[in-house]
Amino acid sequence: MISEQALAPPRELVDKKGRVAGKLRISVTDRCNFACLFCMPDKESIRWLPKEDILSFEEIERVTRVLVSLGITKVRVTGGEPLLRKGVESLIARLTRIDGLESVDLTTNGWFLAEKARALKAAGLRGATVSLHSLREDRFAKISGLNALSRVLEGISEAVRVGIEPLKINSVAIRGYNDDEVLDLVEFARDRNISIRFIEFMPLDGLGIWSQDKIVTGQEILDIVASRFPLVSKGRSKGETASLWEFEDGKGKLGVITPMSAPFCDDCDRLRLTSDGKLLSCLFDTEYHDLKPIVRKGGSDTELANLITAAVWRKPDGVGYMPWIKEGWGKPRNMNAIGG
Repeated sequence: MISEQALAPPRELVDKKGRVAGKLRISVTDRCNFACLFCMPDKESIRWLPKEDILSFEEIERVTRVLVSLGITKVRVTGGEPLLRKGVESLIARLTRIDGLESVDLTTNGWFLAEKARALKAAGLRGATVSLHSLREDRFAKISGLNALSRVLEGISEAVRVGIEPLKINSVAIRGYNDDEVLDLVEFARDRNISIRFIEFMPLDGLGIWSQDKIVTGQEILDIVASRFPLVSKGRSKGETASLWEFEDGKGKLGVITPMSAPFCDDCDRLRLTSDGKLLSCLFDTEYHDLKPIVRKGGSDTELANLITAAVWRKPDGVGYMPWIKEGWGKPRNMNAIGG
């Protein structure tokens, strides 16, 4: 006899606009050894989350299993700086064994990548994205808060060597800071046959320097790149943040992420889990759905799934539907605590 539960329709992570979540970003720590000016406030004054508030690897795995049962197929491990979390490769190995999860990727500042790349690959990590906002040592230090360029470049080289694929570079373009390096960064990526993605500057900055005139739009970036390299448009796939372009000569790929000039909220399929167990259905959400009470007080997976699906249903329309954000959005946390 078929049970009533077996006859029930499959549950989905769907919101009131009909968007279905399929991707999850998991922050494993709010801590970072960098202090990028667009992410973290004055490092000397920041208060890190207490260790007892941070989800254990077992708790992260449990929440992820429930989310995968509801339709999540791709996970990206983030921070803060995720490689600061001791033994994070063991978490990646745990996640890659979850039935139904297609891929586990990582976003990192690159500081620990050279020493960790081989272990990450062995743990089942698919791809990695490395933040690289300048190729000039002094400017890199100014943007990231640490004189670390040579170490980050070493990490990228080691990731290429051990075969982490896809390997991508993310660069936040900020007018007056690094917008004159667009072509240099493209050349760097092309020489290594890896992808580079430029991201418009968003009002999530820790030091409060964001202003509309500091945004270098995706179209500006495309114009700069096309002035030297012929490009072939590959479009933007549903649910993806980046519009992709190939170089006509086949060396590397270019992506532009345009949350400010051309938001992509209408087909957003991402959720975020913070290191202290809060679920965010939108990067610009002000409502934090705390999963930890259920996880730590004996709640069932069904209770967890009910809270998650209810939270996703209330997902905000997105930045594309907000008044201009600097004045209209009370930002609750810094980017390092959200999980970029």
